[in-house]
Amino acid sequence: MGIAENVARIREQMAQAAIACGRDPKSIALCAATKMNDADAVRQAIAAGVDCCGENRVQELTAKLAQNAYAGAPVHFIGHLQTNKVRQVVGKVDLIQSVDSLRLLQAIDKEAARQGIVQDILLEVNIGEEASKSGFAAGDILPMVEKAGQFSNICIKGLMAIPPISHNSGENLNYFQKLFQISVDITGKKYDNVKVDCLSMGMSGDFADAIASGSTMIRVGTGIFGVRNSVKA
Repeated sequence: MGIAENVARIREQMAQAAIACGRDPKSIALCAATKMNDADAVRQAIAAGVDCCGENRVQELTAKLAQNAYAGAPVHFIGHLQTNKVRQVVGKVDLIQSVDSLRLLQAIDKEAARQGIVQDILLEVNIGEEASKSGFAAGDILPMVEKAGQFSNICIKGLMAIPPISHNSGENLNYFQKLFQISVDITGKKYDNVKVDCLSMGMSGDFADAIASGSTMIRVGTGIFGVRNSVKA
């Protein structure tokens, strides 16, 4: 199947998952995870109707921006972002989903101030408490959000998480539900520069469970583009 057929299939699966839990399918966005896919593949995904593109690597983001690959769709940064590469991302993307430390938050705010803009971000939560993954501990999110008023050039739009790899349906439900509850807790309070509009969780293998748990954005790579074989600019 081609990219357009894959996007249509995933859209149908998203709709089924949403309807099954009483949600409007239109309330859930499809982010195409474009890592290791070239500009032509990205254009095909956009033409097929994905809501946005998510890039993992700064080098790939820069190359594809130069090729105007993301024309017609917002672009998000969804990979680990080093502070020394913040200048290459801030102001270039609509949303940085993977803000995983106070140091990175400070660097983004400083660069956004230099550019005279407000950068939208998500806070990444290490929901599975995995040593191999970055992100804030679940217990640190509310204290972190309370500090958001210190940063006048960022706006926290919500949360993102990458739970442990699952092999069976339902394995990640508890992680998704935990992240949803954190978002509810944030919404119940009033913080400066914070709007919990986005809950980015769920990927190719588990997005139905994420939707059932309240996800507003799923990130799909393999399901759209197939198995990644090599790095392509």
